[in-house]
Amino acid sequence: MKNVLSVQSSVVYGYAGNKAAVLPMQLSGIDVWPFYTVQFSNHTQYGMWQGMAMPHGELSAIISGLDDLQKLAQCDAVLSGYLGDKRHCEEVKHAVTTIRQRNPQALYFCDPVMGDPQKGCIVAQGVESFFVDDAIQLADMMGPNLYELGVLTGRQLRSFDEVVEAARQLVSWGVKKVLVKHLGDCSRDKQAFEMLLVTPEQTLHIARPLYTFAKMPVGVGDLICSVMLASLLNGYEDKQALERTTSVVDAVMRLTKEHDSYELRLIDARHQIMDPQVRYQATVI
Repeated sequence: MKNVLSVQSSVVYGYAGNKAAVLPMQLSGIDVWPFYTVQFSNHTQYGMWQGMAMPHGELSAIISGLDDLQKLAQCDAVLSGYLGDKRHCEEVKHAVTTIRQRNPQALYFCDPVMGDPQKGCIVAQGVESFFVDDAIQLADMMGPNLYELGVLTGRQLRSFDEVVEAARQLVSWGVKKVLVKHLGDCSRDKQAFEMLLVTPEQTLHIARPLYTFAKMPVGVGDLICSVMLASLLNGYEDKQALERTTSVVDAVMRLTKEHDSYELRLIDARHQIMDPQVRYQATVI
């Protein structure tokens, strides 16, 4: 069994951050060690919430405690998502570095969650600079959306080809796999939800139906990254991992649409997460 330290937000109500990532990984046979960067009543895109960021030093203390138990060598990957405070960034860096000292094969999958005022997503000042200045050098894998990819590469992304070039730029800087979670306005087919997986060896493209909502559910990116990481840890090759991830996420989104829900219907989709029907094929471009 593979073990993942998942450093993300937690919401009491709904599904975002670790609430969207932990269950899919567990249903995929991964033992998840969750650490909550924030504890909020709900995700921030409701426009109101209560809660707090975890105090500075908590993650480092947890890493120290696991190290005392000699468990860090059993950690196969670190997945980081929403970081509620710039001080969390240095603690994530410390956690990844320490775990790699105990297990040199451990992976770091960075989901660079950034503030996007148009979506109502809010992150603390200094978090974005961590992704640009540190995470690119630290991460084995990154999972940016279109906006985040533009920030990471300092590019204005206006076309499909420009997105491909930007993802390949990240790879040239040392990131082994770049999963572009959503191509948005740069999609080839505006009626589809498209993703890219770029590695030094190949560029893969995949598309699934784009479901429309009055209010787009939150946590989709967290779900995508968690299923992708679980698939890779379970031994799937890149193409098969991307196809499995797309099919799982499609099943969740179809059920969410059928229930006209603003929150992901992960529980309803549990059987499809465990045993997805692979419906979509990736192509090499």
